[in-house]
Amino acid sequence: MQLIADSGSTKVAWRAILNDGSVKEIETEGINPVFMDDADIEKILTDKLVPVIGNKVDKVFFYGAGVVGGEPSAKLERCFAKVFPGSTCEAVSDVLAAARALCGHKPGIACILGTGSNSCFYDGEGIEKNVKAGGFILGDEASGAYLGKRLISDFIKGLLPDAIEKEFVKRYNLDYMGIVQKVYREQLPSRFLASFSPFINEFKNHPHMANLLKSSFEEFLRRNIVHYDYKKYPVNFVGSIAFYYKDILEKAVNAAGMRMGIVLKGPIDGLVDYHKNVK
Repeated sequence: MQLIADSGSTKVAWRAILNDGSVKEIETEGINPVFMDDADIEKILTDKLVPVIGNKVDKVFFYGAGVVGGEPSAKLERCFAKVFPGSTCEAVSDVLAAARALCGHKPGIACILGTGSNSCFYDGEGIEKNVKAGGFILGDEASGAYLGKRLISDFIKGLLPDAIEKEFVKRYNLDYMGIVQKVYREQLPSRFLASFSPFINEFKNHPHMANLLKSSFEEFLRRNIVHYDYKKYPVNFVGSIAFYYKDILEKAVNAAGMRMGIVLKGPIDGLVDYHKNVK
């Protein structure tokens, strides 16, 4: 049996590929090896996975943001080896997950537009080039956190149109100090900022919001994708922002002289296809 995980901070989407080729779907709370200790990770595996799939797992492929080797990868390998004796574990980044889900075994440009953003050129086996994401302060252009940051910035500086501002105040009841508290003093500010994406989507046809989205996507392409061979390869995307704003994103891609490729809401099913076809 192969076990595949697409992990975020809040949840993990699991797929177990059984020996007969059938697939079981499981969802658990998030696993972050940077902040969780071995016991916490092992408890999730033991309590949530073993009762559903047993412990006869041959290979584990764990994809997660920030999993780039070192102690986080080693920790995951220890935990899986303990819960699933005899198994081997490959713990790698969400960028490689996006590339494998979008491109399979062929070279291409793969991008993530979700809570955060990232991109790479994938040679069909591994990541050949990666423009550093920078996080929501230094980069993450066009991510959910980035869009939310721009919305909040417009709000606190009085730049939102009246109709949007009134609805924002009514909906969220946030003042300046409340925003400062959430962004600068509490944990997971990027998740807080990204939570405003549904609000932005409601008003996406308003000129102000349409410009916010258009310029954000243009900036992502200009600062990231220009570093890859976009004249030869289409630009593929995975993530909720790319999925829900696909029409606006595609216009920005075309206007930049690039070609739109595949758009997936999440990578997990593409990863199943990839691992089923690994030679």
